[in-house]
Amino acid sequence: MKFTDGYWLMRPGVTARYATEVADVRADEHRMTLYAPVKHVRSRGGMLNSALLTVDCWSPAEGVIGVRVTHHAGSVRRGPEFALPGAQRGSGKVHRDGPVVELSAGELSLRVDTSQPWRLEFAADGQVLTSVGERGTGFVTDDTGRHFMLGQLSLNVGELIYGLGERFTPFVKNGQVVDIWQADGGTSSEQAYKNIPFHLTNRGYGVFVNHPGKVSYEVGSESVGQVQFSVEDQSLEYFVVHGPTPKQILERYTALTGRPALPPAWALGLWLTTSFTTDYDEATVNRFVDGMAERGIPLSVFHFDCFWMRGYQWCDFAWDSDTFPDPAGMLTRLKQRGLRISAWINPYIAQKSAMFEEGMREGHLVRRLDGSVWQWDLWQPGMALVDFTNPAARDWYTGKLKTLLDQGVDCFKTDFGERIPTDVVWHDGADPERMHNYYTHLYNQAVFALLRVEHGEGEALLFARSATAGGQQYPVHWGGDCESHFNAMAESLRGGLSLGLSGFGFWSHDIGGFEGTPTPTVFKRWVQFGLLSSHSRLHGSKSYRVPWDYGEEAVEVTREFTLLKHRLAPYLQRAAQQAHATGIPIMRAMVLEFPDDPAAAALDRQYMLGDDLLVAPVFTDDGTVEYYVPEGTWTNVLTGAQITGPRWVREQHGFHTLPLLARPDSVIPLAADDQRPVSAWADGVELRVHAFADGAERTVVIPRSDGPGEVARFHLRRRGDRLHVTTDSPHPWQLRFGGPTGTVHAQPAGTLEADLAYPA
Repeated sequence: MKFTDGYWLMRPGVTARYATEVADVRADEHRMTLYAPVKHVRSRGGMLNSALLTVDCWSPAEGVIGVRVTHHAGSVRRGPEFALPGAQRGSGKVHRDGPVVELSAGELSLRVDTSQPWRLEFAADGQVLTSVGERGTGFVTDDTGRHFMLGQLSLNVGELIYGLGERFTPFVKNGQVVDIWQADGGTSSEQAYKNIPFHLTNRGYGVFVNHPGKVSYEVGSESVGQVQFSVEDQSLEYFVVHGPTPKQILERYTALTGRPALPPAWALGLWLTTSFTTDYDEATVNRFVDGMAERGIPLSVFHFDCFWMRGYQWCDFAWDSDTFPDPAGMLTRLKQRGLRISAWINPYIAQKSAMFEEGMREGHLVRRLDGSVWQWDLWQPGMALVDFTNPAARDWYTGKLKTLLDQGVDCFKTDFGERIPTDVVWHDGADPERMHNYYTHLYNQAVFALLRVEHGEGEALLFARSATAGGQQYPVHWGGDCESHFNAMAESLRGGLSLGLSGFGFWSHDIGGFEGTPTPTVFKRWVQFGLLSSHSRLHGSKSYRVPWDYGEEAVEVTREFTLLKHRLAPYLQRAAQQAHATGIPIMRAMVLEFPDDPAAAALDRQYMLGDDLLVAPVFTDDGTVEYYVPEGTWTNVLTGAQITGPRWVREQHGFHTLPLLARPDSVIPLAADDQRPVSAWADGVELRVHAFADGAERTVVIPRSDGPGEVARFHLRRRGDRLHVTTDSPHPWQLRFGGPTGTVHAQPAGTLEADLAYPA
């Protein structure tokens, strides 16, 4: 929100008050509180008839410093609040040296010189990362009586801002106005389904604004040298998170707000859906499943979208008996074919649903100020909201879902949760403005907790659209309603990379696009992109996404890239374990992996898939693709061609290849079984060695498929023309050098050491 009119003036009706100096400091060993008047006090009389800001500073964890600025402390805080599972007591240390007071948290410090005008300096390794200056701490009122708290942190020359959720606007956020406010706005506007008040910079730090309601950002867009964030409240709390690398920033941020659960490995395979408003019944489902099998395309998950329930009755969680007369039997038959089952749900209850009367009677639905149930006709006629702040309502809702799990459903697509009203009363007395964004968190949390209880640790999985800070704990999230053309494909990727820089480890999208029908060219290119994503789902709105609807070549492309993803499953599962343990996403913006390469700073049409694979999707009809190759010799996994960077490359690809490059000195483990995502990965595993330089060393882990941990480990070291391999694997394995035509060295089971010739 903009408060100023240019640099010198305030907007009409707006009054601002800023901290000017430090009047007093109270400190103990771990915490300091600064008292900042909003005018320079020259005499005792200056202490009267003016505001005094209370600025609390502390550290919840090493490398993290919190600042809470309060105007009137007596305001009622009704919640909700973000949970901070990583916060610890006594993490910081306070030091005083004359007028200078400093709070340190590991290498990060906050320094204040109380003898000078108001200034907070956040520094690490002797360098100031960012600072808060004369307009950086304060409050604003307008002529309607609204009261806002604001903070400003300086932007250095060349400093770039990323994150703030899954945003489809330009990848680098400098110059943008961003409102953290959940909206069902598709993927082609400034609105977002997943709004995260956390941004990351290319200067060694990130900032998390700890406010679950609306946070308004001016990212160099009001004051061009500042990032400003404001909330309509009496206090504002934010955390500065030190890296110094982008990966370390994400590690510390997700340690504070929660790390993602590890999804089950079976979810890495291909998902197929009925699509949204298409006609379907059990015969249609069987035709789709049979069609995939007949064409040699392995399928892992089948998803039933909205109309598995009766129209006008979403959600009552009752199968439409006209189209699915034997749902339990149908699910059993599908599961006998090796499929997992996903079902669409949302947290809204239509008036025609039998659950509406039950929920209203039992007090499970959100109510208006006058006690009536809140309803409207957008989406579903007479639609009401489940009140997840009410434990009884939560148990009632998840109890209905348990019936579906008992029938054979494995996971849920938790759709919607964004259009939450603010003129309502919540069961626990929560602030409606703060609940607007937070509602989706309670919704996904409730469903995920049920799945964890019913299916066990490591088997819980959502396909969620909406999220806020902390929502990364309940994967997987998908990009929402995009159009079916190349622009939408590119904006979807941009949103996913932005979400990854906001602490979310897993992300997917609708292969082929949701709205409209893709051309065969768009479909084939989206299939390549989708099957080189964290999770892969074919889905549409008014048209099916079965590959044969888009031509025989589309079938071939879908088959080839599904089999490729199955072979990559041990590599992807290892990346998933990393996301679970560290918060580093599977799909990584190039700046995350190459923070010291200026050319990587703004790249949003390519990404790293795990540590070692660069993916550059094709967004053109003629197959032309331009992408950037960082330093070193990179190898196209599909063709064996080598490209040496750093440089830009322009290529043309048919539908069976794209730029899929292995990093220099990388070793990619490939499963022997390409028919399923979960197999005995260590048995016959192929270690694909790429441009392994003299002196290079690499350890390759073959992960467990049923949780954290590993089943085998290989260590490779090149010295001259010899490649020394050490392993504890009791399984047969083989080496392949370079691309698909490279030299193969096969090894028997139980080999502990091998000294092999490295091919010239």
